[in-house]
Amino acid sequence: MAETYDLIILGSGPGGYVAAIRASQLGLTTAIVERERLGGICLNWGCIPTKALLRTSEIYHYMQHADAYGLSASNVGFDLGKIVDRSRKVAGQLNAGVKGLMKKNKVAVHEGVGTLIAPGKLSVKQGDKTVELEAKNIIVATGARARDLPFAKADGKRVWTYRHAMVPTEMPTKLLVIGSGAIGVEFASFYNDMGADVTIVEMLPRILPVEDEEVSAFMDKALTKQGIKILTGAGVEKIEPGAANVKASIKGKDGKVETTEFSHVIVAIGIVPNTENIGLEALGVATDRGHIKTNGYGQTNVPGIWAIGDVTGAPWLAHKASHEGVIAAEKIAGGSPHQMDKGNIPGCTYSRPQVASVGMTEAKAKEAGYELKVGKFPFIGNGKAIALGEAEGFVKTVFDAKTGELLGAHMVGAEVTELIQGYVVARQLETTEAELMETVFAHPTLSEMMHESVLGAYGRAIHI
Repeated sequence: MAETYDLIILGSGPGGYVAAIRASQLGLTTAIVERERLGGICLNWGCIPTKALLRTSEIYHYMQHADAYGLSASNVGFDLGKIVDRSRKVAGQLNAGVKGLMKKNKVAVHEGVGTLIAPGKLSVKQGDKTVELEAKNIIVATGARARDLPFAKADGKRVWTYRHAMVPTEMPTKLLVIGSGAIGVEFASFYNDMGADVTIVEMLPRILPVEDEEVSAFMDKALTKQGIKILTGAGVEKIEPGAANVKASIKGKDGKVETTEFSHVIVAIGIVPNTENIGLEALGVATDRGHIKTNGYGQTNVPGIWAIGDVTGAPWLAHKASHEGVIAAEKIAGGSPHQMDKGNIPGCTYSRPQVASVGMTEAKAKEAGYELKVGKFPFIGNGKAIALGEAEGFVKTVFDAKTGELLGAHMVGAEVTELIQGYVVARQLETTEAELMETVFAHPTLSEMMHESVLGAYGRAIHI
């Protein structure tokens, strides 16, 4: 006899486990199926452990520049094993936390490989044992994995994906990072701060290509100043891993191909959705280039089959997955949740300096036909930033000149990943420039730059 539930969720990442908790809160008997570790890639191999690594490199950077703060630190060094161990312990602590949340919310956890076998039916295989589960509704939250180069599979020795880069057994001396999205730039920043000679290769004309052009240009200069070599409009033609190094043939924007030796390569060229071999084809679930097609509630074309998170497409962000999980659970429970508005999903890059944004870039807003008012305020004009010794960066806001709608906000600098939520809330509440200008911001704080940027868009900035 199959075990029966109101809802089964395939995958326990930030989309799956959050959907399970919300469904349980709404009175649905819920089961979750996970083939690896609760918390998925984000918690175990992505968002969280990488931030632990980046915190280490940030502190190491400050230790090396202690004199700038009137301090002295001699014989500064690090233990790579302890760095990795701390990162893994952070992930382990949160994994245990998710287990506790499942127990608290009475969510049944089935460990094993799940496969859709019929509408409302799912099998779970663990070793030689297979169990069947039934539910009127099933949410697919299987996430995604790193995309390999077609001519150079990651081996964990010389050619790495993000998973290998988080648990290095040796520190790279000369590192090539292929791809300059958030993952590539974060690892480039970490390893550069830890002393590696880093090169970034990006096929597109600029790094962090989804960000505002001014942010990309600033980051290019900032990372170059830190010693990172950046090659845009370039591509890797060939990789030849050896016992002690890896040779990479790189075609530059001038069309010339040069071969350079590196100690290691990190491939950060995107992700592939985990949609193979889970039964989607047999049920007729529609996909687009591997990603499951859904509406604003997470519903697929097959009644009772839902999908959330990375498996449904961009943006590939944990917080997007979590919110989609809540929406799907509430809809399944008979509620009337608001559909996902992707324009209000913030994006963050936790490099040094940090990058954060929400909404349209200035270029996209112009393409959409808006008449704009744009404000920009530099970190150097903010007292708190100067006191912190973090005076590089800026805050940029883009408004509809006719209505005062905040179309987009873009930041680069210290702690902007914490600041961006202010603009996200403003967009969610459909705030105009008037409310933002009339808001009192605490002094001295970095958040004052958010106020000044808005004022600047209307010719009213105070401190510049």
